[in-house]
Amino acid sequence: MAEVTKDTLIGEALMIDKGIAAILMQNGMHCVGCPSSAGESLAEASMVHGMDADKLISDINTYLKEK
Repeated sequence: MAEVTKDTLIGEALMIDKGIAAILMQNGMHCVGCPSSAGESLAEASMVHGMDADKLISDINTYLKEK
């Protein structure tokens, strides 16, 4: 089973599972489609958007485990 970490790039996460885009958008990351966002880590994107990176990682990994 795949898992993401704070160091996982957004582009890498989306290659693991496209459904992660919905989780990112639900958490306020509406720039998921922006080409420059693909090179940002989940930690960097969380910081820019004022989010809790640990919660975001947990939400994504829970989604991946439940598939």
